[in-house]
Amino acid sequence: MATTPENVPHVHLKKTIVRLPEKIAYGAGDMASCLFFKVFSSYLMFFYTDVIGLAAGAIGTMMGITRIFDAINDPAMGMVCDRTQTKDGKFRPWIKWSIIPFALSGILIFTVPDVGLTGKLVYAYITYTLAMVFYTMINIPYGALMGVMTPHVNERTDLASYRFIGAFTANLIVQGSIMYLVFFFGGSENGLTQHGYVMTMILFAIASAGLWIWVFKGTRERIEPPKGQESNFKKDFSVLLQNKPWLAIVVIGVSSIIWIAVRDAAILYYLKYYVLTDLEDTGSFAFHATWFPTIGTLATIGGLLLTKRWTKIFGGKKNAYLGVTILTSFIAGSFYFAGPGDVAFVYVVHIVTSFVMGPLMPLFWSMIADTADYAEWKTGHRVTGLVFSAGTFSQKLGWAIGPAIAGHLLVYYGYVDNVIQSPETVQGLRMMISVIPSVMGLGAAFLVLLYGINHKMELQIEQELADRKTAEGTLEV
Repeated sequence: MATTPENVPHVHLKKTIVRLPEKIAYGAGDMASCLFFKVFSSYLMFFYTDVIGLAAGAIGTMMGITRIFDAINDPAMGMVCDRTQTKDGKFRPWIKWSIIPFALSGILIFTVPDVGLTGKLVYAYITYTLAMVFYTMINIPYGALMGVMTPHVNERTDLASYRFIGAFTANLIVQGSIMYLVFFFGGSENGLTQHGYVMTMILFAIASAGLWIWVFKGTRERIEPPKGQESNFKKDFSVLLQNKPWLAIVVIGVSSIIWIAVRDAAILYYLKYYVLTDLEDTGSFAFHATWFPTIGTLATIGGLLLTKRWTKIFGGKKNAYLGVTILTSFIAGSFYFAGPGDVAFVYVVHIVTSFVMGPLMPLFWSMIADTADYAEWKTGHRVTGLVFSAGTFSQKLGWAIGPAIAGHLLVYYGYVDNVIQSPETVQGLRMMISVIPSVMGLGAAFLVLLYGINHKMELQIEQELADRKTAEGTLEV
């Protein structure tokens, strides 16, 4: 283990390095990302099938193939960032360079030309792949930026919280406005026209670009790699694979997203075919399909605002992640006890579950940043971009596996769309939203025990790295 030189006194870091305006500017980045990502994840499939006329199966295959390619890109982008040297730093320049391509790619996805079904599908492959490439180009450096803005482990928790406030705020904006905007710009009786979607995406693209400019101008990079560190792909991967806490947090990230994704995929089916007893009442379902996720998002924002407090109560990030995961798993299991028509009970469980799980993602990304410090502390070699890109990879992998599991479970339980479900299928839907994800969540909680960085070690790493970097002149104190 690399140690602090004996002739270097302990450095007393400023209590606060990142001021509130910079934290808000950093949080604007995930708001910018999610103005696109929420549209892609929740509305793009409908656009391709019901507006453009492409087959759902073909689009599902297209998205699966491009997401595999997208996931492979993440580590490559992380290594590119680690090797970038400019006056603006390693990560912020990529944000600046990617703004225009990112914004244009989101518009081009919806600008599908009338060239026949095969031509439209080819166009979808090309533009969706490009959009994912530019999303990676701007999002990997954005995530890694948190690891070099401050050496303070607690400030990173704050930054992660602001990041996800931005993300969930964007989700609310998209959920609450996109259909109204598409109808407004559509210029037809039903409003569901390609022109309506294109104009809406132009509006979102302008807003997203403005937010990314704010991120670039409003943030700073303060931590540099150790002096004399050489760029070496083999060394980078060797350091990564020696980093046991990083390996643990990647597995934790995948497993956490899987159980969340399974539960989320089951919610609308559970509401439509079990809780809301009248299948013909489409108005009631549309109302709850809009407000159920919106209220859940609001509750999640409320919960993540308390991330720092939860961390203190549990005595560190590891314990907080463990405690929040266990609590969320047990509370989510309460969905099983709702009966047909128990709308109020289901909403209460959803609100409480969403509130309690609010700190999970801020804690995850703050812990990812700590594993970058751990690698430097142990080996003297820092690979911030690669560490964060692999964290992003774990999230994407979880979001690929979770919905796939949910789809196979629906088939297993005999689900048939738009009919009264059999008792076996109804029982399956109840299991999918409660018992199955709860058991998966408890499994994810068990994996948290493998993460080797406790609060005492966080503080030790923070101080010793500060001492080393001050001696090298690579840290602002």
